[in-house]
Amino acid sequence: MRVSYVSRGLFLAGSLLASFAAMPAGAATEKVIYSFKGGYDGAVPVAGVLKLGKSFYGTTYSGGGTGCSGVGCGTVFSVTTAGKETVLHTFGEGVDGARPLSVLLNFDGMLYGTTQDGGDTNAGTVFSITPDGAHTVLHSFGSGADGVEPFAGLINVDGTFYGTTIGGGPDFNGTVFFIKPTGQEKVLYSFNANESGYPFAALLQKGKSLYGTTGRGGGGGVFKVAIKSGKEKVLHSFKAGTTEASFPYASLINVGGTFYGTTFGGGSGDCGGGQHCGTVFTVTPDGKEQELYSFKGGSDGANPYAALLNVNGTLYGTTQAAGSGGRGTVFKITTTGVETVVHAFGGANGANPQGTLIEANGKLYGTTTAGGAYGEGTVFELTP
Repeated sequence: MRVSYVSRGLFLAGSLLASFAAMPAGAATEKVIYSFKGGYDGAVPVAGVLKLGKSFYGTTYSGGGTGCSGVGCGTVFSVTTAGKETVLHTFGEGVDGARPLSVLLNFDGMLYGTTQDGGDTNAGTVFSITPDGAHTVLHSFGSGADGVEPFAGLINVDGTFYGTTIGGGPDFNGTVFFIKPTGQEKVLYSFNANESGYPFAALLQKGKSLYGTTGRGGGGGVFKVAIKSGKEKVLHSFKAGTTEASFPYASLINVGGTFYGTTFGGGSGDCGGGQHCGTVFTVTPDGKEQELYSFKGGSDGANPYAALLNVNGTLYGTTQAAGSGGRGTVFKITTTGVETVVHAFGGANGANPQGTLIEANGKLYGTTTAGGAYGEGTVFELTP
């Protein structure tokens, strides 16, 4: 079984994305830095951006050529704050990879990332690329125990990179793997058929363990894996179809020893068709989970896909749906659960953000998977 992004890069996961009437936009000052045009230029930037020097670096899920059924297999790009964009690499549905979904990782001036598809067996890759575009495939995933389809980006732990695949392993339930910058890869843990699997998000390191989320199996869950031994423990299991948080597709962040995350579904908000609008939640390292906020599906947004960003104790995030403009929001939330919409997307200023925000010089930067001048997604700047 292979899982793919559909409907302009949105992973619907059985959820209903409702339409909302347009209303006035949010209170922050937003500026579209760059609107993707599609074609060679790239389209549908699902992941957020990385700042390196005076430029931002990122990936687009499609565009860059005519492969992947004519829509293109994606790109790696850079863009300056002045809006000058450069395509560094175009993926071609071959051994170089295809359809990148992950944010890039900077390690010693080299950028590292993953592609969902492509590689030797079309099961995804880990790649490196220089800031001027020299691309190298470090590892091609196989179709068995090695892992299949890495959605998330990599994290660096003492010079070794750790990541996840949503498939592969003996039970095809996903893996946690590590890889050296020189390309030697090994599976650290394979999720079994009796537990939640499909780890869509990147990992978080705390001490000698890696923490992450899974998006399958009764509503998904939170787990930890020992870095040295690979021993795994389920910390919390979510329950789909209830008002409890469910289906976490984003990474966790550590704030004062407590982990904060988002779920695409669950919560008390009703988004129609029996679907709930998602939550912000907390979980302790020993597994005690608490819902911090339930999205209502109106002006406050719905269905957060991205991880949160901690800026001096205030957490910022995005929802990919709803909001007063009908196309998603940027929100902030206190660690006690007070949520405020910072900005609402409406189409021309971007639509349906799924990538995690970054902060630089007092401003927030991110991407939208759609909208902008050409409807193919944007890179934006937001002054809260």
